[in-house]
Formats: sequence, structure tokens, C-alpha cells
Amino acid sequence: MINGRDNNKRFMSDINVTPFVDVMLVLLIIFMVTAPMMMQGVEVNLPQTTTKSIKTREDPLILTVNKKREIFLEKHSMRLEDLETKLKSIFKYRRDKEVLLKADREVPYGFVIKVIARVKRAGIDKLGMITEPVD
Repeated sequence: MINGRDNNKRFMSDINVTPFVDVMLVLLIIFMVTAPMMMQGVEVNLPQTTTKSIKTREDPLILTVNKKREIFLEKHSMRLEDLETKLKSIFKYRRDKEVLLKADREVPYGFVIKVIARVKRAGIDKLGMITEPVD
């Protein structure tokens, strides 16, 4: 024996994964609880339809019109008069010009058409409408 140690003892070479699994399960629960809270955008009452969902290549810009006729580009409020110039500056260097429109079902049809006209005048190639599926 050297220094009073027993040379027959061996080190355990197995990794204990139990703490790792515990941490991963806690993180999974946290993400499951917080994911519904991470919905972005402005709350609107969408119309219901029975259409197929559209597929996009990159994250499209979301334009929202709430029932008070307030216009939001993502979460930023803006006036109808400024919409065209703002969209032109955003899409100046993008090849795929795509906007998704979320309009509250109580917004008058004429106002939605005015918003769509501004989007088209800004040179947007694709304009999609976001709706809720019918139950």
C-alpha cells in the first residue's frame, strides 16, 4: 500500500443521467406552459373559413386591422396614409414580397379594401388573408 490507499478500488466510469433527465423534463414543462403565451400580434376576432392553409418560405410580415380600424404592422401601430411608404421601405431589398392580413370580422369591407389597395400600391406580390378554421 502506498500512502495507506487500497489499489484494488476502481473508479466508476458510468455517467449518471438522472439529473440531466430531471432538468430536461422541467424545461419541457416550462416551454409547454409558456408557448401559448408567446403568440405574437394584436388580438382580433378573425372570420372563419374552410380553406387550405398557405405555405410560406420565410416569415411573412403580418398586417393587422382591429375592430377600431387601427392598423398594426406586426405590433407597431400606424396610420393608413403611412402604410404604403412603410411597406415600400421594408420590402425595398427583399425578393419575396409577401404580407399576411389579419382583419377583424367586424371591420367594414370597404376599409379592408382600402388597406389592401395600399398594400398592392406598395408593390407587394403576395397578399394572404389569415382566418380561423371552422369548427
